[in-house]
Amino acid sequence: MTEVQHPSIEALAARLAALLAPGAIVTDPDAIAPWLTDWRRRYHGAATLLLQPRDTAEVRAIVVAARALGVPLVPQGGNSSMVGGATPPADGRAAILSLRRLDRIRRLDPAAGLVVAEAGVVLADLHAAALAERRRFPLSLGAKGNATVGGLVSTNAGGTQVLRFGTMRGLVAGVEAVLPDGTLHDGLPALKKDNRGYDLDQLLIGAEGTLGVVTAATLRLVPAVAARAVAWAGVASPDAAMALLRRMQRAAPALESFELLPDESLAAVLAYLPDARAPLAGRHAWHVLIEVTADVADDDPGALVEAQLAAALDAGEIADAALAQSEAQAEAFWRLRESISDAERATGPAAQHDISVPVETMPRFMVEAAAACDARFPGTRASGFGHLGDGNVHFHVRAAPGTDPAHWYAEQVPVVSRFVHDLVVAAGGSISAEHGIGQMKIAELERLGPPARLHALRAIKRAFDPGQLFNPGKLVALAPDRGSE
Repeated sequence: MTEVQHPSIEALAARLAALLAPGAIVTDPDAIAPWLTDWRRRYHGAATLLLQPRDTAEVRAIVVAARALGVPLVPQGGNSSMVGGATPPADGRAAILSLRRLDRIRRLDPAAGLVVAEAGVVLADLHAAALAERRRFPLSLGAKGNATVGGLVSTNAGGTQVLRFGTMRGLVAGVEAVLPDGTLHDGLPALKKDNRGYDLDQLLIGAEGTLGVVTAATLRLVPAVAARAVAWAGVASPDAAMALLRRMQRAAPALESFELLPDESLAAVLAYLPDARAPLAGRHAWHVLIEVTADVADDDPGALVEAQLAAALDAGEIADAALAQSEAQAEAFWRLRESISDAERATGPAAQHDISVPVETMPRFMVEAAAACDARFPGTRASGFGHLGDGNVHFHVRAAPGTDPAHWYAEQVPVVSRFVHDLVVAAGGSISAEHGIGQMKIAELERLGPPARLHALRAIKRAFDPGQLFNPGKLVALAPDRGSE
């Protein structure tokens, strides 16, 4: 299909030609094509212009020019959004603003425990840079090889270490961002106290690029891991897993991760990864992945975890357990957990939900919600896995075998998701735990969001971006004629 070139897009490219470094303006359709589809391949946009600034000054020049011409901008990092949050609109009226060339680590201060990283720094590269200084950035997720700092900030990413260190919101000490009017918000100084009114950094964190383009962030570092213990346990139910979690929390203040997954998720991964092995002998209805760390080499988290697992075994809380005997085995355990999404995607179409409920109710929700979905949608199969300690459930409803994917996503997924989200709200939870709203959940947020929250979101969006040029169609549903609502 021939792309339609909007006159304003052509004018923007022409205006920026004298302002940006070579290679910053991309119009080749083949070069743009990989960035028009989201990671899940659910959303497909159109764009005839991709802009690749090399520094904050060029980002500002792009924003000023785009504002003058009325061209919407879609900020994009690693394009690993799970909710279509970085996919351009289908009408081709927007330009993609890629932050991947802003990939410098401006400053790393081991003593202060801070690093200033630009938006395009890949998470895995940030991990490596911190480790070289015997520090670490304590947030990790399966997409660490392509997720970027700007995207992590803009989506308030979570991951597998939230239990101890929190989400990006707690790990960001400052934000630099270009606002929709082209001004620069410089919040990079890591002030302990700052009472100058509204916290703009916190507004930008989790805003999904709708309020500003994050160009850099000051991030908190912690000491590098001196030793760690990684264990895998088989349990009979999520309630048994919760009992084990509370036991571990009492005994191990440095408990970093406690991941819960059903046996069917493990089976999908074992079928997907040809060289993968089950950590335990026999079958177990549910599995738990545990990690405890130590910042001091003399500490022995392995002995602590082994003792607690033995006590849990005696108490009947677990059926079996294995403590990783090497770093290779520990990484193999984590590879099983981090491959769940890829493995389940390979098994066929599914309605995937990133939701949260109160921690204490998560075991019951996982079981009851799955049973409710199986009953409501015969032939489907529902199950959840996730971060038990923070209430985050990745709840998937897989289509019946032989279901046409196009029909499933167009006709069935909206119905399934409404049903699941109603269950979540009834449980006092949130329809988005760590992936954001993007375009996937924007209608559901409008349907289920508390009125006060929705009113505030719309008012903030209008105040920052009255022209609605930043990441249109994401997070906030805002029609031009809604006036002073």
